[in-house]
Amino acid sequence: MGMVTGPPQDPHPMGGHYQFRVIVLGDAAVGKSSLLRCFTEGPSGGVATPCPTPSGGAATPCPTVGVEFYSRTVPLSPTSTAKLQLWDTAGQERFRSITRSFYRSAAGVLLVFDLTNRASFERVPEWHREAAGDPHPPTFVLVGHKCDLEAERAVSAEEAGHLATTLGMVAFVETSALSNLNVELAFQTLAGGIQRALGRGGDTPLRGCGGIRLIPSQSHPRPPARGEPRERCQC
Repeated sequence: MGMVTGPPQDPHPMGGHYQFRVIVLGDAAVGKSSLLRCFTEGPSGGVATPCPTPSGGAATPCPTVGVEFYSRTVPLSPTSTAKLQLWDTAGQERFRSITRSFYRSAAGVLLVFDLTNRASFERVPEWHREAAGDPHPPTFVLVGHKCDLEAERAVSAEEAGHLATTLGMVAFVETSALSNLNVELAFQTLAGGIQRALGRGGDTPLRGCGGIRLIPSQSHPRPPARGEPRERCQC
């Protein structure tokens, strides 16, 4: 439990201060929002707000409608940081047309499935294919959520790790927002993977429109010199 698979860490990562746009994908009810709240608000944020049911039965977590936004800055090395712009996407099919519009500019994807729900794991390749359709695909980390429910496990760590490797993902991480287990690790692993891709030149610098940005150390960036073309976002 809590397994991480993937390539070894780069001992000489690029320095600098960045902003990475990250989307969190996966089926409905796999716990994407709980993971994001746990990561950005602390362990108490990982407990989902229940939605009352019309029949008066047991309440279930409120689903995400469309896209919700979170943000947090993480260290990349002793001299580097990354501000993560985190987009929580709805897993229901009726919202897919909305969430697809966020794929093109994403620097990284946390692709989440429920370890107790075999169907959510079997749809991982579909989610990956949809989000990786760009000529310069984002960095992926596969997350198996709800690892605290070991008695209900439907997917082994070995099988999930093999799928992550087969799809070319950076790593596979098992997490639990309820137990606050490996939540930090999942997001740190993704941020580090994006940085290493930049160091190799494998990801487009300043991916998309704001997917990756280098944050100037100066409070006021240098204006372009006379005759120097100004940058334009080719959206």
